[in-house]
Amino acid sequence: MKVLVTGGAGFIGSHLAGRLAEEGHQLVVLDDLSSGKRDQVPGAASFYQMDVASRWTERVVAREKPEAVCHLAAQISVSRSMQDPLFDAHVNILGSLGLLEACRRHGVRRFVFVSTGGAMYGDAETIPTPESYPAAPVSAYGASKLGFEHYLHVFHSVDGLSYAAMRLANVYGPRQDPRGEAGVVAIFSQALLEGRTPVINGDGLQTRDYVYVGDVVNALVAALTSDAVGAFNVGTGLETDVNTLYARLREAAGSEVEATHGAPRPGEQRRSCLDATRARETFGWQPRFILEEGLRETVEYFRGQVALGGAAAS
Repeated sequence: MKVLVTGGAGFIGSHLAGRLAEEGHQLVVLDDLSSGKRDQVPGAASFYQMDVASRWTERVVAREKPEAVCHLAAQISVSRSMQDPLFDAHVNILGSLGLLEACRRHGVRRFVFVSTGGAMYGDAETIPTPESYPAAPVSAYGASKLGFEHYLHVFHSVDGLSYAAMRLANVYGPRQDPRGEAGVVAIFSQALLEGRTPVINGDGLQTRDYVYVGDVVNALVAALTSDAVGAFNVGTGLETDVNTLYARLREAAGSEVEATHGAPRPGEQRRSCLDATRARETFGWQPRFILEEGLRETVEYFRGQVALGGAAAS
């Protein structure tokens, strides 16, 4: 199968691109390299350095004629989405919609969209939270992801486009950017290995559902090869508070450094955890990595990056 992966030089996208290449799929990668790295793209892939919101995106789809698209390219900063919601919408809604329209025009069979689970449901009363829970994002980022999911439903209803919106929990693992705001595992790992003191926002009792990038790739591959339509949570169903996460990372890093606590982040969700029953029943997917195992893998990756004196890949 010929697959176009947008954002395929970034954290999750490069892992997905590598898996697809290993499995023998024809691979096309589109990435503007604003955060991704060219050397993370498999050598056999056709590569286009391009913003997904570019007017040239349709030409790529027309030229390459992929059978399936996995759309990861996005504006991913929650704080930036609040500071500049117009830019967030330009990329996450208009850019995505332009790609979707190109797929409709040029016969793409399957469209897999990497959406958000963590920012989709707000402060949900039901934990773990299923897809049936009312979507109530409290950030422009979450709103743009939800908005594009509605467009996917429209294109499916009107034109029959097959799609899956994969609502990811808090993804972590090798290649995550320690300079971002969302990659707390990467941020803590690099700080500990460099002997710096990490800062925990607030009291550290806020919880998240941490899912390893390898498990996420398994879910995306399963969705690409399925005909199931709709939204699907991708998470572990387990809550871990930030204090506990830090303690486990410190143990994996062999560090004695105590974290400090800073001011809480305004508007931050207190609890977030996803019920992935639908993905299990539909795709036969379930997470394989327990948290401690995934954290060890991640710390060892960053240990290598620190030893090389280079910044971690995003």
